[in-house]
Amino acid sequence: MKKLFFLTLGLILSIGINITNGKNLQAYLSTTTFYSPTDGPYIETYMSVFGNSIIFTKKDNGKFQGTIEVIMIFRKDKKIEDFAKYELLSPEVDDTTNINFNFIDQQRFALSNGTYEFELIISDKNKKDKPFNIIEPIIINYPQDKISVSGIELIESYTKTSNPNILTKSGYDFIPYITNFYPENINKLIFYSEVYNTENVFGENHKFIISYFIQSFETSKKLPDFFKIKRENTKPVNIIFNEFDISKLPSGNYQLVIEVRDKENNIVAFNKLFFQRSNPNIQFNISDITALSVENSFASKITSKDTLKEYIRSLCPISSQIERTYASKQLMRSDLQTMQQYFLNFWLSRDNTNPEQAWLNYLIEVNKVNAAYKTPVKKGYDTDRGRVYLKYGPPNIITESYNEPSAYPYEIWHYYTLDDGQRNKKFVFYTLDIVTNDFVLLHSDAFGELSNYRWQVDLHRRDFDPSNLDITRPPDAWGNKANDYYNIPR
Repeated sequence: MKKLFFLTLGLILSIGINITNGKNLQAYLSTTTFYSPTDGPYIETYMSVFGNSIIFTKKDNGKFQGTIEVIMIFRKDKKIEDFAKYELLSPEVDDTTNINFNFIDQQRFALSNGTYEFELIISDKNKKDKPFNIIEPIIINYPQDKISVSGIELIESYTKTSNPNILTKSGYDFIPYITNFYPENINKLIFYSEVYNTENVFGENHKFIISYFIQSFETSKKLPDFFKIKRENTKPVNIIFNEFDISKLPSGNYQLVIEVRDKENNIVAFNKLFFQRSNPNIQFNISDITALSVENSFASKITSKDTLKEYIRSLCPISSQIERTYASKQLMRSDLQTMQQYFLNFWLSRDNTNPEQAWLNYLIEVNKVNAAYKTPVKKGYDTDRGRVYLKYGPPNIITESYNEPSAYPYEIWHYYTLDDGQRNKKFVFYTLDIVTNDFVLLHSDAFGELSNYRWQVDLHRRDFDPSNLDITRPPDAWGNKANDYYNIPR
């Protein structure tokens, strides 16, 4: 499950805990922040536990029930600001041979603006294994003198409220959609958000614009079929509750974007939420490129099919999923003109004003990674380090550690800010054999990247191979510096 760790955008955690009898406690946790004009900021947590991943025990009434213990702690400057410890009970069932449901929990915490350390501890009460815990940063920022957009809550279903409860907002009871992955069988993306301070900033009875749309995560290009706009009058809180039909949205990585614009069409506030879509029946639309003329374009100057194939392969790190699939499975068998049309269209979609210069700038970076990260069997752009470099640019800090006593050689790349606004993101690469120069991605906390909460254990498997998958850190040993380097890059 992909992590989304900007709290004002929404937080997605994927938690898997191995149970010694072969059953895995599996749960999804997401959070979203909001602001109440009367009570201030607050954060909501939404947890979904897979029923078939827990142990059910028989109750006095003859039915079976599972119990999860949950601890949530919010620290600010090392001080606990709020916490909750509670037992989450599953529905009672008559038979445990076919558990095919998830059960959901929602909590709400009032927290002031600031940066927090959020710790989650979760365990199956019917097992004696060590609880699983994870710590992640949270940022809450709702200024009093500026317009801001709340977190974006994804909705599975909703009903009109009859009796107000913790699921209630704006007259509806919302069942949260807790992951950020939409499989082929789900064709609606329903979302809820709020806009604050428009009345204070714009003035009473002032009109402004709220737009919401889906854009490509790789290119930030707006998708024309997934764009909506509405005119609003200023209020203490403006509600955004809408949905997109995503039945024709191709597989790929996307962002749901909400923008607030003033009457001069200037963006005054926005928010984004990363999500992934799997929709294999929707293919690349070849008609988008077949009508494109390449005459007198820079693409027409590339007349060697082999050269053009190599150039197209090098685009993989910055391509969308549907572009990668089309290029690898169909385009390489096409004629030269079709490949030229694809290549030109690719760069026009990235830079409509000067696509050739965009390509030449990218080619410089490709040559850099081919020189730095190539292996005996791979071009540099085909390696994990090359892909990350081309996709996100050069990191601000690279920590290299090739000779720790118990760890495989590794590198930790730290980015202060990524182009899509993510902050303080890290990538851990390691290799079993430094001679090959093939460092593979072991863990990252960036959207859409491999997330491995046991990365430190895997990094130290050279002389440590635990059978208990609940362990997330190797034993302390002389010379182990990975956790220190990860937390304090240098």
